[in-house]
Amino acid sequence: MAKVATNTSFDSLIQADKLVIVDFWATWCGPCRMLSPILDEVEEEMSDRISVVKVNVDDADEIAAKYRIMSIPTLLFFKNGVIVDKTVGAMPKPALVEKINANL
Repeated sequence: MAKVATNTSFDSLIQADKLVIVDFWATWCGPCRMLSPILDEVEEEMSDRISVVKVNVDDADEIAAKYRIMSIPTLLFFKNGVIVDKTVGAMPKPALVEKINANL
């Protein structure tokens, strides 16, 4: 299950041995609500290789500002705390799985 990041917990959450996908979202964002169940499903299926961290941009504005998040949903892909890829906008499950596999 996805972890919810706060301004204080974020740095420790992206330091996992797995590929960490950080989902920047907000409750009022329609495309975010479309992407969320897809992310949940993919995380469940690939839990041995990925971890999902959710960042509500309204609650954790410091993180959103640090990573210059201008549009949501934005996904940042981290390996050992370093960004290795980024996507902006909702995407279908096959495209998300392809992106994940390219970064494993």
